[in-house]
Amino acid sequence: MTTPTNPFPSRRTVLASVGASLLPSRLFAAPSAKTKGIVVGDPTASLVAQQIFADGGNVFDAVVAGALAAAMTVPYQFGIGGYGGCATLMAAGCKQVVSVDFNTIAPDAMRPDIFKADRVKPNTVNTHGWLASGAPGILAGLQHLLDKYGTLKFEQVVQPAIRLAREGVKVEGALASTINVSATQFALDAGSKKLYFQNGKPLKTGDVLKNPDLADMLTTLAKRGSVESFYKGDIAEQIADCFKKNGGLITAKDMAACKAREVKPLEWSSEGMTVHTAPLTAGGLTTLQALRIVEQFTLKKLEADVAATQARIEALRLAWRDRLKLLGDPEAGKIPVDRLMSKEYAVESAYVINAILKNKMILMHNVTPRDQPGTISLSGGDDLGNFIAVTISHGDSFGARVTVEGLGLTLGHGMSRFDTDPGHPNAPGPGKRPLNNMCPTIVTRDNKPLLAIGGRGGRKIPNALFEALTQFVILGRTLKQSMAAPRMHTEGTPALTLEKHWNADEAKELGKRGYKVTTGASAILSAVWPENAGVVGEMR
Repeated sequence: MTTPTNPFPSRRTVLASVGASLLPSRLFAAPSAKTKGIVVGDPTASLVAQQIFADGGNVFDAVVAGALAAAMTVPYQFGIGGYGGCATLMAAGCKQVVSVDFNTIAPDAMRPDIFKADRVKPNTVNTHGWLASGAPGILAGLQHLLDKYGTLKFEQVVQPAIRLAREGVKVEGALASTINVSATQFALDAGSKKLYFQNGKPLKTGDVLKNPDLADMLTTLAKRGSVESFYKGDIAEQIADCFKKNGGLITAKDMAACKAREVKPLEWSSEGMTVHTAPLTAGGLTTLQALRIVEQFTLKKLEADVAATQARIEALRLAWRDRLKLLGDPEAGKIPVDRLMSKEYAVESAYVINAILKNKMILMHNVTPRDQPGTISLSGGDDLGNFIAVTISHGDSFGARVTVEGLGLTLGHGMSRFDTDPGHPNAPGPGKRPLNNMCPTIVTRDNKPLLAIGGRGGRKIPNALFEALTQFVILGRTLKQSMAAPRMHTEGTPALTLEKHWNADEAKELGKRGYKVTTGASAILSAVWPENAGVVGEMR
């Protein structure tokens, strides 16, 4: 395997991404690394991580600092008030992989029928506005990672984020376009209008986005040494008061109930490797279910045949059918996780797929696809032997598109991740956690980490991860080959999206078999792995 020439983002890359003239000079200090490591997934996060390594921190410190800073430079993807996330990690010297769940929770006042389609138009109040937001879990998760696995204090790792918020970032590229797209909702919300408008108009290319209120709040938390008062105390009360003022449901009690927690990852073993991925309400179950089905086929013998490709497609389509019909918060109802992960069910599914392969047909499912963009995913490792993948999200661009006045806290729209059908397992409910697409994953062999990987791209994430792991675990490709291999996307319907470098003849044949084939992008995966006594990584 060849080591990437330069796994770290260059200064020029970061300048182009976030407007370097407005980034704190400390971010560009030449590292004399005490710890050698890497964080991939965002240029600002990667650069801040190198600063943290130079200061003696480990990869968990680096990921937290990088995430906090990136929240200032890509606030449309996620922010301090984002709805939540999850992480999967393996600490040096520990033989166990753990996941950390810091998904949002619905308020106690949440009702299963609140977004029922015959009461409100779907994708309106459950997507934008104060009803769309639950308790924001991101700070709880980052603090947990720092407290249990890091070596630095919150006061240290939050400093780059504070400086970015106070000094501002230049509005350009995706930031400029998403502010423009979100302007209609921003104009209806006092806190958002104050933050994202200037002279009565939305910020445009060349303007500077500053967030002094958020800088002040983070400074207060830094002085207090933790994010505790964000969830219990004066800041939590201020957030709850703003919800009440604007017709939202979150209370101080709901804020206090929002906690990060460690959970046991889902696991699947094959070819001497074990894949550990975040469990429900994260998205990894769908990936592992499809992998278990595909494992029943002899893909290595079929790999030059379109049948092997169709077997992979149909495995994903079955997993998505089950995901969209059966999955939800396992603590709020009975979810058939064991059944979906069983060898028996995988064999049954493979039998069904084999039948349609012989007839060159496709399975038909009554499911509805839904666009769910957003998210950022960071993967990191260090020379101490620590590895982590963490995914954090607003949801769609700027989440709920509402902002807590006085705190500069734009909120995620976690409630949009619930199903509007009150009878669905993923329907809203008091204290429930919504289903999401995050799949932070660690792959091990003999209790040693081989790979930390996660993705961004909404519902495309589970499928992109499935494609990469099929290549690496089942087909035995190298990690570079597995990351480079073309990917597909399906959500159970006949619609099939293939990346542009997919084999044209195969794409044509798949169309003949009944798929509605289009060309489009996959999710972006961020991966790191140990190599040559160091750690390398890629993002694609």
